Amino acid sequence: MAEPTSTTTLPGQPHPHVVPEAGERETSTRAALRNPRRLRTEVLAGLVVALALIPEAISFSIIAGVDPRVGLFSSFVMAVTIAFVGGRPAMITAATGAVALVIAPVAREYGLDYFIATVLLAGVLQIVLAVLGVARLMRFIPRMVMVGFVNALAILIFLAQVPYLVDVPWLVYPMVALGLLIMVGLPRLTTAVPAPLVAIVVITTLAWAAGWQLPDVSDQGELPTSLPELFVPDVPLTLETLQIIGPYALAMALVGLLESLMTAKLVDGVTDTHSDKTRESWGLGVANLASGFFGGMGGCAMIGQTMINVKVSGARTRISTFLAGVFLLALVVGAGPAVGMIPMAALVAVMIMVSVATFDWHSVHPGTLRRMPHSENLVMLLTVVVTVVTHNLAYGVIVGVNAAIILFARRVAHFASVDQVVETDVDGDGEPDVRTYKVSGELFFATSNDLVYQFDYAGDPHKVVIDLSDSHIWDASTVAALDAVQTKYERLGKEVEIVGLNWSSAARHEQLTGQLGEGH
Repeated sequence: MAEPTSTTTLPGQPHPHVVPEAGERETSTRAALRNPRRLRTEVLAGLVVALALIPEAISFSIIAGVDPRVGLFSSFVMAVTIAFVGGRPAMITAATGAVALVIAPVAREYGLDYFIATVLLAGVLQIVLAVLGVARLMRFIPRMVMVGFVNALAILIFLAQVPYLVDVPWLVYPMVALGLLIMVGLPRLTTAVPAPLVAIVVITTLAWAAGWQLPDVSDQGELPTSLPELFVPDVPLTLETLQIIGPYALAMALVGLLESLMTAKLVDGVTDTHSDKTRESWGLGVANLASGFFGGMGGCAMIGQTMINVKVSGARTRISTFLAGVFLLALVVGAGPAVGMIPMAALVAVMIMVSVATFDWHSVHPGTLRRMPHSENLVMLLTVVVTVVTHNLAYGVIVGVNAAIILFARRVAHFASVDQVVETDVDGDGEPDVRTYKVSGELFFATSNDLVYQFDYAGDPHKVVIDLSDSHIWDASTVAALDAVQTKYERLGKEVEIVGLNWSSAARHEQLTGQLGEGH
């Protein structure tokens, strides 16, 4: 497909595209290394992401209650590691706010050694969960939860920029506006270099040349001056230690996997490609282990930076991910003073554009909202609201999935029916000796709960036939309901025969009937 280099367009604007050169459809690492144009895109994308990573890694370190170097080294190690072991090319994995929030209490209450031990255990748990097939659970996440996830993400990215726009010199506002203007207008003229990189360079140069005192990267925290070193946490290998760090490590493992897999699925849609979610799952565990052994705070996929890399800069391979980590280390260690001069206004402009590009504007168009069922819109809204209120994407997805399940069960609960279809007079005395009921629809906990009330127990003849040829038994709740129907008839001295079961329903019924307690 033609390769988009920027989709950071406002609603109603055309989406600029680059016409691919011969062979540019290939986006493997080897193909990119042979294609100068593709390689240039990957290199510049990595540089833009590295610049955007610096203030966020510092901020997340502060959230976690650790030194800024912990977040910066973690981002470097994780980006480089995931470039080799991850399953989703071009996705950025580094220190994240969600992980910082989860494990911050460990650093605050027990210190850095226990903090790092938690990161290491979370990495092990992620590898174990990957082997157990946790990635396959992604198929159970409905589309409207994904849409809500994306929209909530866009809102959170924007809200994260608000503190940099409050109580600041007035010059910050025209600088942010200039950055947005460059990123909207430049792709219409040329796509030779990523517009965000141009915006950062122009704003930094302008502020430096004019001598303007604007909030900059150096204000966010001290940048490291040396390379990361191996770090082995000094904690006792006891059950007590496991009891302390275990719950936090499990929470970190689950939150990290959920965000990474959701981001991978999002990037699959943006690039129209498929990725190996199982490999991404254990690759995240490996990256967290590597981060921990270098004294890093761990993390997961960074959705905002991934969108910068994939949507804004047009990256498609592992090269950009690897170089984002390499450039990050080179910038903070080798060019710390220069990086510290970058105005936050430039990075805020980049993230605002990412927010605009990430939001699914079509999903909130009045026409779309009118066409979609109310239950679908409700699922999306719940996902957005919970995520924005808690600032935790995992909570929003969990609530959204559960809401979708409940609404689905409520919707299909009315699809099963019981109809009296045949009355048989065996003796010829004018009174029916056999009454047949036809059950139609899928039978599971939501549809079978009312099954027991659909029969005329007192008025039915001596024999009752329940025909299930047009239905299917899916769970134990249905078997229990059928047992309850039989029990009620037997108490009245009447015979019940169940017929028409397909092989799967018959096997489930035979396995469970009479084993679920007394029917009522």
